[in-house]
Amino acid sequence: MSEGNGKKWYVVRAVSGQENKIKAYIETEIARLGLEDYVDQVLVPTEKVIQIRNGKKINKEKVYFPGYIMIKANLTGEIPHIIKSVTNVIGFLGETKGGDPVPLRQSEVNRMLGKVDELTVDADASVAIPFKVGETVKVIDGPFNGFDGTIEKINEEKRKLEVMVKIFGRKTPLELSYMQVEKV
Repeated sequence: MSEGNGKKWYVVRAVSGQENKIKAYIETEIARLGLEDYVDQVLVPTEKVIQIRNGKKINKEKVYFPGYIMIKANLTGEIPHIIKSVTNVIGFLGETKGGDPVPLRQSEVNRMLGKVDELTVDADASVAIPFKVGETVKVIDGPFNGFDGTIEKINEEKRKLEVMVKIFGRKTPLELSYMQVEKV
């Protein structure tokens, strides 16, 4: 099959806390029915978290978007029904009642897969820098999601901002991409 074979990323809503089990069920079901050609990948976005227990560091994977599983598939024919009939699957994200599942946009996929393209120049690269030094912004992505900060520096070339955020009463500079902040 050729690369652009109609496969897109979709989000499956699932019972929170069961993501990895459900992923395994979906994969097993697809394999059992011989439909691997239609489903490329089932992915539970996770982040590595270091926890300290009894003075020991433990690496754990924490589900990044509880209750959501990403699936790259060509949803033709029975495939949406097969996936929806898997135990603990609630349905697809973005579908209207009885309508078709709505695929993710590439920018959303990149964000969920954690690869905000550093190098690819987006169509809006020619747009003027949307931020000014001294402006207050809110962090909308990453570990400091929800914090407000002040823009200290703007790196146009890398499309990054240095934002001074108050964390636990101390000012801390963070380097963030344009996509990770929004104007307050």
